[in-house]
Amino acid sequence: MPPNAQQGAQSITDSLIAAASAAADSEVSPKLQQDSTGVLFECDVETTDGGLAKDITVLKKAERRRLKLVWRNIIAFGYLHLAALYGVYLMVTSAKWATIGFALFLYLVSGLGITAGAHRLWAHRSYKAKWPLRVILVIFNTIAFQDAAYHWARDHRVHHKYSETDADPHNATRGFFFSHVGWLLCKKHPDVKAKGKGVDLSDLRADKVLMFQKKYYMLLMPIACFIIPTLTPMYFWGESFMNAWFVATMFRWCFILNVTWLVNSAAHKFGGRPYDKLINPSENRAVALLAFGEGWHNYHHVFPWDYKTAELGDYSLNYTTAFIDFFAKIGWAYDLKTVSSDIIKKRVKRTGDGTHATWGWGDVDQPKEEIEDALITYKKTE
Repeated sequence: MPPNAQQGAQSITDSLIAAASAAADSEVSPKLQQDSTGVLFECDVETTDGGLAKDITVLKKAERRRLKLVWRNIIAFGYLHLAALYGVYLMVTSAKWATIGFALFLYLVSGLGITAGAHRLWAHRSYKAKWPLRVILVIFNTIAFQDAAYHWARDHRVHHKYSETDADPHNATRGFFFSHVGWLLCKKHPDVKAKGKGVDLSDLRADKVLMFQKKYYMLLMPIACFIIPTLTPMYFWGESFMNAWFVATMFRWCFILNVTWLVNSAAHKFGGRPYDKLINPSENRAVALLAFGEGWHNYHHVFPWDYKTAELGDYSLNYTTAFIDFFAKIGWAYDLKTVSSDIIKKRVKRTGDGTHATWGWGDVDQPKEEIEDALITYKKTE
């Protein structure tokens, strides 16, 4: 068992097989629309290894259209990035170490508010959380200021269900810049809004903590993302307003935004595709490091309901999994879903690009030279 998988995790192998068997009884799974390009939840699968039976490559395209720019957003993000650059200058010239450390702390907690909260908990339902943990994640998520978690999860569900089509909010087939930040600088494609209305969000509306954030977001967000991060350094260790604003607030917010955007852009372009070579999402170690484990994107788009968003690896490249596992140990997180190695192996053999590592010593795909050259210590004598 890999270190990121816990004994308490709930294997979904049986549910995958059951869902695929049900889909086999009909020509197309009733859970999916004809133009869906991704599996969002395990009940949507059409094959026993967690995929779709139909050819989705013909659906992955973008309509040629003139984008309608939103100048308010262009000006706001332009200022943000200039302010962040000035924040970098202040970090190396005048900002106190406590302010830099505080900015790092806010980056960590706001990142977890996105990865463990909006993404793995609310968008994908890959685990469940008791109300104290949900409150913590809502606070962290509000600090991040990437829209209310309800809206974030809604858009992300549309992204997975209609991945790399015009209904995908940040369709990667439109290019790196568009999938990184350009999608926020123009009006949404009509398909994004149309398909978004058809996504089931009843589970999100039933979460009172989430709906509280949604109702009071425009009051809570400025306090959590801008006011407290600026006033804290000034009050507690006498930092100047300029350093507090441009380092702890502007640079920190800009950095976590770009880290999140890299999952949509870089992790949809650069890296191997050991689980499914027919989709653009890729395994990107750099993004995984910066985004607390969200860069193992080929695996994630194949098995989006896995709470680890990855197959193997230690916590060093998946801090979010460590965070969830900690709260699982104290009982605040539970019903952690993960995928069995048997299901993964079937998918790798069917659609992988051949870059998947061997399964272990003696694997049929392990090179003979590797076995011959391996150093085996404390070998038992016959």
